[in-house]
Amino acid sequence: MQIDIKTSAVQPVRQTFSHVARRLGADKPASRYQEATLDLQPEVNFHYRPLWQPQYELYDKARTAIRMNDWYAFKDPRQYYYGAYTIARSRQQETMEKNIEFVARRALLSGLPEEQKQRIASLMVPLRHVEWAANTNNCFVTAYGWGTAITQATMYHSMDRLGLAQYLSRIGLLLDGNQGTSLVAGKAAWLDAPLWQPLRRLVEDLMVAQDWFETFTAQNAVLDGLLYPLVYRHIDARLSAQCGAGLGMLNEFAIGWFDETSRWVDATLKTAAAESPENVALLVRWVETWRGRALDALRPLAQEALGAQDAAAALAQIDAAFAVRMTKLGIGIEPAIAAQHARMEANHG
Repeated sequence: MQIDIKTSAVQPVRQTFSHVARRLGADKPASRYQEATLDLQPEVNFHYRPLWQPQYELYDKARTAIRMNDWYAFKDPRQYYYGAYTIARSRQQETMEKNIEFVARRALLSGLPEEQKQRIASLMVPLRHVEWAANTNNCFVTAYGWGTAITQATMYHSMDRLGLAQYLSRIGLLLDGNQGTSLVAGKAAWLDAPLWQPLRRLVEDLMVAQDWFETFTAQNAVLDGLLYPLVYRHIDARLSAQCGAGLGMLNEFAIGWFDETSRWVDATLKTAAAESPENVALLVRWVETWRGRALDALRPLAQEALGAQDAAAALAQIDAAFAVRMTKLGIGIEPAIAAQHARMEANHG
């Protein structure tokens, strides 16, 4: 008996979903990121306006002063949709857990002298409240922002901030032997210590900003763009030199995460700035306003960790690098600290 096995190819009727095909062309296959992003923002059939803001639709482009001809011009260079995002973070979590296990097993933090443990805890643990505020701010952008190209990424970003807050909490627990005393002390310092009140005031004011794109800019570009280099480069290096490499291992995720997410933040701001001169003027105003406040809020932390002279040098370096970064995005600004010094010299002259 002879058996003939035949194969047949099934050609798909179409390569992707209709709403994606309308953008890319009917015969072009789409990536998972494109299918999970393009034209998914609800635009019709809202049935009612928000009772707390009846001047707006439930989802409304007018909730920000930024104007775009196409809100899907924004792209995440990481191409994160849910699957890619969770896989990437899962791998990073595995690495972080190994670092935590190594630090705990070798007692790299718990074995430090009490004075060093207290110093690390006093400078690092209160920052978990900054991360919680960043989570809240990015949830606000997700809730009221317009276009899945932005709100999808900000939702992932908001969950990252909870993870970062938890990592800071675990640093405290490694320092106090899982007693939780460092977390209690960190909260008390955040609420009452003079060192933290300027930064606390800043993040609380950010939480009541009304324009969601201003919140995005102030939180993810300005505050993070100044705080992360200060804490995770300058302060981390100083504490690691004084207290050993344990803290640096636990901060490794935050350092890499900031570099990764800065690519997405930069791409978003660059696209908005390229749209119109009006957008540029808004972004410049927001960046200038919040940058001055962020530098003032971070100065006490820098001085406590680095000393007055090194703090001034570190903040000037960070501010200059931030100005260069913004200028490359089409948001032309001058280094605030250098300009302030020039004005002071002119006045004295």
